[in-house]
Formats: sequence, C-alpha cells, structure tokens
Amino acid sequence: MLRFFKEARSLAFRHLRSLPTRQSSFSQTLYLRGEPVRKWGVTILARMSSTETGPDGQPLSKSALKKMEKEKEKAKKKAERQAQLAEQAEANQGEDISKDCYGDLPLNQSQEKTDRVWTKVKDLLPGKAGENVLVRGRLHTSRGTGKQCFVIVRERQFTVQAICAVSETISKQMVKFTANISKESIVDVEGTVQKAEQKIQSCSQTDVEIVVTKIFCVSAASPRLPLQIEDASRPESEEESGLATVGQDVKLDNRYIDLRTTTNQAIFRVEAGVCRFFREYLTSQGFVEIHTPKIIGAASEGGANVFRVTYFKGSAYLAQSPQLYKQIAICGDFDKVFTIGGVFRAEDSNTHRHLTEFVGMDIEMAFYEHYHEAVKVIGETFIAIFKGLRDNYQEEIETIRKQYPSEPFKFLEPPLILEYKEGIKMLRAAGVEIGDEEDLSTPNEKLLGRLVREKYDTDFYILDKYPLAVRPFYTMPDPHDKMYGNSYDMFMRGEEILSGAQRIHDPDLLTERSKLHGIELDKIKSYIDSFRYGCPPHAGGGIGLERVVMLYLNLGNVRKTSMFPRDPKRITP
Repeated sequence: MLRFFKEARSLAFRHLRSLPTRQSSFSQTLYLRGEPVRKWGVTILARMSSTETGPDGQPLSKSALKKMEKEKEKAKKKAERQAQLAEQAEANQGEDISKDCYGDLPLNQSQEKTDRVWTKVKDLLPGKAGENVLVRGRLHTSRGTGKQCFVIVRERQFTVQAICAVSETISKQMVKFTANISKESIVDVEGTVQKAEQKIQSCSQTDVEIVVTKIFCVSAASPRLPLQIEDASRPESEEESGLATVGQDVKLDNRYIDLRTTTNQAIFRVEAGVCRFFREYLTSQGFVEIHTPKIIGAASEGGANVFRVTYFKGSAYLAQSPQLYKQIAICGDFDKVFTIGGVFRAEDSNTHRHLTEFVGMDIEMAFYEHYHEAVKVIGETFIAIFKGLRDNYQEEIETIRKQYPSEPFKFLEPPLILEYKEGIKMLRAAGVEIGDEEDLSTPNEKLLGRLVREKYDTDFYILDKYPLAVRPFYTMPDPHDKMYGNSYDMFMRGEEILSGAQRIHDPDLLTERSKLHGIELDKIKSYIDSFRYGCPPHAGGGIGLERVVMLYLNLGNVRKTSMFPRDPKRITP
C-alpha cells in the first residue's frame, strides 16, 4: 500500500507540472495500475495541490517560500510600472485635442496688446452663469481626481473654483498639466461660468464655478513654498487643535507670501481706508495737506530718542515728529494743515504697540478763542473715519474677524470727553492707587478704557486737561490751574492713539518752559525764533496710523498693521 501511495504521488506531481496553471484540484481522473487514483488519494492530492514545491517536486522551506513571495511582489510592481509607462506612452502618442488650450506662456515683455476682456474674480456672480470669462489669479489649491482636476483660483481676497475635466474638447494631457501647476503660480483661466449645485464653502464666490476651456501658466511658483497660505490664514487658536499655524517672525521674514493671505489683503485695505477718510474729512473742513522733511538738523522734540545719521561732513537726525513744520505753516498763515508721512523714534521698546518707524497722521490748526475748537475737529475726524470704515469696509472687516475675532468697535457721536481728574477718580474707585499728577501707565490706560466702556458704552473717548508735569515743554499751561495744561489724549479700546495740546506760541513763555524742562536753548533756537514775528494761537496732535488700525480691528500687535514693520529687532525686509 505504501508503494502504491508513492507512485500515486509521483504521478500527481507530473500531472500538476504539465498543467498551464496551478489548480487546486484535478478536473480529470488519473489511473494507476488500472485503479483510479481519485478513489485512493483525493485528500492527498488536494493537499499537494495547495503546497508550493521546488524543481525536485519536494515542498519548499519557509525561507524559500518567503523569497518566492518577494520575487512575485517585485515582478508585480515591475509589471504595474511597465503598464503605467505604456499608458503614458500611448497618451503621448495619441492626438492631443487640447494642445493649443494650455501650457506655459512665454515671458511677458509687453509683446502685444489685444482686445481681450478680463473679469475680476469678485465679479463672478450667479448673474454671469452661461457667460464665457477670462480671469487671472493665483492657483490657490488643486486636486486631481482621475480624469478631472479641481482648482481654486485666487485674486487678492477673492476665490473661485474651476473644473478641468476630460471631454470631447479637453484632453487627458490638459487635465494632467492643470493638476501639476504649482501652488501660488499665476494662471490665466478661460471658461464658462455655471451655477454650483451646492454652495462652495471654501471659496468667496460660493454660488458659481468655472468650467475650464483654456488654462495657461503666466508665472510659475517654486514648488517648495517657505510657508503655506492656508497655515498663515488660520486663527492662532487653532494651533491648540493640532493644525499648523505660522509664527509672526516667519510671516514677516516671508512677507511677499504672507501679504497674499485674504486677511492681510483686507487689513491693508482697511488701513488705506483710514488714510482716505482722514484726508477726505480734513480737506472738506478747509485743511491743506502739506509734506514735511524727514532729515532735520536738530532733534524734533529736544529729546534723546532720535536717530542720528551721517550727513555729508556732519550729522543730521531723522524726524521724530513733523510738529515744528506744521507750526511754521501756521505761522505762514496756512491756518489749518495736515500731513501723512513717516515718523522715526529711537525707542528701545519691544512692546505690542511700539515701532521705531511708523506712519504719522498729524493735524495742526489755528483757533479763535479756545483750543477745544481743535479738539472738536480732531474728534469729528475720528468719527468720520469710524463711520467710513463701518459703512464701506464691512466685507474686509468680516474677513479679518474670521482669523482675528473681535467685537464691533463702538463710538459715540459727538465723542465722549472726560477730564483727567474724572479718569483718576474712576481708577481710584476701581482700587487703583494713583497721584493727581501721575501719568497713566499702560495697565491703567487699559483699565480706564474698560471702565469707560462699561459706563458709557464707547471704545473711543478723549481725556482732557493732563497734568502739566507729564507733558512736553511746549504745552500751554491751563490759565485757571497751573498744575494742568491745555493738553489731551485720545483713546481706542483703552490705548492712546493721539497725543495733542495747545502749543505755546509766545517765544518768551516758550523759553521759560524750556528752561524748566532742562532743555538746552541753543538746540531749539530755530523753533523758538519761529514765533517771534507773530503767530496765531493754535493746537494739534499726532496720530499713529498703524496703531489706529490695530485697535479698531483689535489685532493685538501693531506689527500686523505695518506692512514692513521696523522695531529694535527688525529692519528687514
């Protein structure tokens, strides 16, 4: 019986090797010595048919089986690669029906002018459904899925989805080209506007999309970006949830990318709006815009916080303030002036609200009887700015709040005016120990701002009649109480955004006050002399543009509102 079994096994192996493919069981009956093997060895043959064997017919060892599996996997991958290459070769050899509808454009050297009509992404609305449009923007993101590719095209703060899909007029090669365009490349997209089946929440244009007929790359971005727009656009609070965010220094080091975020696009449009409304309102009130020098021969305010620069064979200074020149304009009978320009402060302050260079918006005006005439105009200027932003920049403000949440800015019309004494009383009632002639510290300013908001429901107010001891030498003393001066500060969300006063326009009193402050008269001689030939009473103030925008939007750091901030640790880019 044993001999019969061995012969049956040998016959079975020979039969298995003769089959074109390995089978798990026989489909025919084998005979040995006239007896059917199936009768005797069904179980044996079934077991043998599922066992891998070597050339000698013996079962393989575990190591040999493992090696065989690796070789099979390798052969499988090789076959897949060859199939992929064959498919690609077939596609390349096939006719490209879209060959003139996509590609990299040659360098634009203003070679030609055409009559093509361009459409802004922000204008892609449901009313344009069915229209053929041509848009230019950055490729914000792309997602290829087989025979189609979804891309989001971004033009400044506006985005729209575009679809490039294989069809009778769109080739596989065109879809592949679209999917391989690097992020942030500038592209021209032509196609038909269609209504979206459901709102596209990832785009500003939620109700429409573009069905692409042509797409060209105008300027390709390097595939490896220093930061991702999506990461730089996330709220800082999302860092805790594990999502990537970008630190402030990294953003500023790569400002050419960071400025592209929809938030920054909105912030600096709001900032432009502040300048616009400042200029428009003052011009409507009879003010003249002037431009003052930034390289001067002596420190603007006689202080030490000034940048000294080489000036040919001597030295000069960067202007800390345009005040002297505003006052000279008043002496020159310009009556009411304003200026917008750079201001430089050599203060080693690394705080959330200090810069060594910022944009100053300065006002100066002559008045008839009382410096409150100037206070009123300046307060009304701020109200005009706040109303202008509220009525004209709501879309930008909402965009900014998505990344930097804040409560709407509140203000009263006319603005609230409190005397310094009243502010001190409110702080003392809240438990703060502060002297009558003591200046407000930053924490006390913020606390007073909260107290004012609770009591008067406003984020903007004016604090009048500061102690003379904490104000500059050129501040006019209060005629009724020599402890105080005709000076004022204005606040937004509890932080100072303007400091101003009635200026001393009498040279003798100015000289006396300068001596009391220990200022060397020879250093401010030209300033004092400018008032020796008759000067009307006047007042004014200086505003920091970046600080106004920071506080209106409640952004928390002035570097977010300075396009290229300068502070003690940063002078680039």
